[in-house]
Amino acid sequence: MADLQTEGLSEAFWAVARRLRHRFRDVLAPWDVTPSQSRALGVLMAHGDLRLSELAEHLHIAARSATEVVDDLQERGLVERRPDPADRRATLVILTDQGAAAGTAIRTARAQEADRFFATLSDSDRTELARILQALLAD
Repeated sequence: MADLQTEGLSEAFWAVARRLRHRFRDVLAPWDVTPSQSRALGVLMAHGDLRLSELAEHLHIAARSATEVVDDLQERGLVERRPDPADRRATLVILTDQGAAAGTAIRTARAQEADRFFATLSDSDRTELARILQALLAD
């Protein structure tokens, strides 16, 4: 019985995650950025200028993948690369003013969509869900 219950929980969890991911993808459409690009903007907003390797670590992706994300963001004028003054061999990834504005707008739009998505839950259910998710993340 426990396996069936666990399997049902797992399927429901992934179904909710897929639905939320699709809604967030729709939210990103006005900025024409991928979820990975959006996450990179968010990391740079939170941590400031980073070396490419540090950005890759924050995103939990390979450096090569981070290079592709940064290339796309740079092509669109959202980030730029500059030499690291502490190490001439290294390059920093820096948000442009346009990138910071896009990052802020995306963060706001995602928060509004999350509010709409979770609006069907009561305040106590939201609190309980947050507690449960934190417990699962801490495991």
